[in-house]
Amino acid sequence: MSCILHIETSTDICSVAVSSEGTCVFSKEDFNGPSHAVSLGTFVDEALSFADNHAMPLDAVAVSCGPGSYTGLRIGVSMAKGICYGRNVPLIGIPTTEVMSVPVLLYEELPEDALLCPMLDARRMEVYAAVYDRALRMRRPIQADVVEENSYAEFLEKQPVYFFGNGAEKCKKKLTHPNAHFIEKIYPLAKWMFPLAEKAMATGDFKDVAYFEPFYLKEFVASSPKKLL
Repeated sequence: MSCILHIETSTDICSVAVSSEGTCVFSKEDFNGPSHAVSLGTFVDEALSFADNHAMPLDAVAVSCGPGSYTGLRIGVSMAKGICYGRNVPLIGIPTTEVMSVPVLLYEELPEDALLCPMLDARRMEVYAAVYDRALRMRRPIQADVVEENSYAEFLEKQPVYFFGNGAEKCKKKLTHPNAHFIEKIYPLAKWMFPLAEKAMATGDFKDVAYFEPFYLKEFVASSPKKLL
């Protein structure tokens, strides 16, 4: 197992965590954002001091790579890159939708055939969403959706789908199929990143620090029926 610093700034929430030996050992979160420019540097300093004071050499930095807020992701990725350069450690990028799925898989009782649909809020009835199975295999890639009554019908007709994230709440009145289930208070937080980061470490799935860029929400506009951002 490794010591990994985790940074999550894809939404208004700013969070930083440290994992060691497959366990989250440090976590700081600010839900009063967006305040990434103010909070992130302080959280990272505290996290690195914690690791150094406990003789845990840093092995990698993991950052949530979107989709998400342009400003939030830019600040988070810039900080992650700076630490990677300064400490000569590799960079791991984790999709925000996968980060959101971790607490659902860990703590919710789901049927074997359940599908997960993490949603990030856009404007009006638009969301950015992906669909995964319980092994986090992607059943449908991240894309911009205008949610209507028949949205996700190809999945809902066959098996239960669990919707969550800050875009799911506004979809409840539209998605009334008996197989549509909603889970509240699921946020992308740094403390949920470590299982995915450990997997990336094990497989050597690292990003090029010089050229890595996150997935900004605006990059999905071209595939959306309406211009959102």
